Amino acid sequence: MAIQKWSDDIRVAELCDDPQFSEDMTLLMDGLDGSPSDVVLNFAGVGFMNSSNVAKLLRLRKKMMQLGRRLIICDINSHVQGIFSVTGLDKMFDFAGDVSTALATVQLSNGGGDKG
Repeated sequence: MAIQKWSDDIRVAELCDDPQFSEDMTLLMDGLDGSPSDVVLNFAGVGFMNSSNVAKLLRLRKKMMQLGRRLIICDINSHVQGIFSVTGLDKMFDFAGDVSTALATVQLSNGGGDKG
């Protein structure tokens, strides 16, 4: 399964290109309804993003903000990073170099009591 419950409070989604990207994002959003958690999106398998993918990311971001949870994108390639930069999305999301760094960032923010 592409979405793993890393701990009680953190999920890691290993994303790839469509159609799997869309399916995984839908599963992730549905899962947050019953069990809110911080989310790390691993983009290692994503080589292309379309407008539908961007819309799903923005909906996820909005939901995460409403839940007061963290969302971190990691392991993003230069082509996809370019899409984020050109669209201004790079200023709306938090990024980390890899999954380990993203998990450490989430854990430190939770331990510091910074959650809303």
